[in-house]
Amino acid sequence: MIALEATGLAKRFGALVVTDDVTLKVPAGARLALIGPNGAGKTTLIGLLTGLLRPDAGTVMLNGRDVTSLAPALRVKQGLVRTFQINNLFRGLTILENVFLAVSEHAGSSFAMLRPAGRCKPLVERSEAILETLGLADVRHQTITDVSYGRQRLVEIAIALSLEPKVLLLDEPTAGIPAADASYLLEAIARLPADIAILMIEHDMHVVRQFARAVTVLVAGAVLCSGPPDEIMASDE
Repeated sequence: MIALEATGLAKRFGALVVTDDVTLKVPAGARLALIGPNGAGKTTLIGLLTGLLRPDAGTVMLNGRDVTSLAPALRVKQGLVRTFQINNLFRGLTILENVFLAVSEHAGSSFAMLRPAGRCKPLVERSEAILETLGLADVRHQTITDVSYGRQRLVEIAIALSLEPKVLLLDEPTAGIPAADASYLLEAIARLPADIAILMIEHDMHVVRQFARAVTVLVAGAVLCSGPPDEIMASDE
């Protein structure tokens, strides 16, 4: 089953072609890395997939449904969730509180944030289960400002998980963090549910080798090639 499919996506800003007839398939449970030089159009492509940008041509299908004209929030409700290069967390709140707010909102229980968390046991348990999956349970009561940037990136992924994604787009999750933090971040990503399709934009080829089962290379807004990591690494192109 194809979880996310782009066909013939094109985007122009004036005379500048940023996305050029891109066709991309992300099967359910995929671990796909999207790589390419700066200016290749990777972030624009993610904007088109998530609805932040409207394509000039082409279609986006999510679990067999055409979502090309669907707003970003509605795509999230259909299971397409992303993280960003720069996190946007409630820095004065604890890790658990950040995730609890997201879980409450997704459950349609925004009112829960006005009540003591102890009265919202199922939501707290859901939040703690997500943190356990990502190896954050031991620091759940620390504020965002008290943990490393690598752990902050994990909190972003935890919030994304609270939205119950079918497709998760990770925009350079290891950017700006030390190698040691990148290692446990990748270990946490490896523990994510196998049925979630993950598309990761990444520059670090060591990270790509550890994460990806397939790689797509984007150059000048167009797909240059796709294939298994070893095949792509061995390509002269």
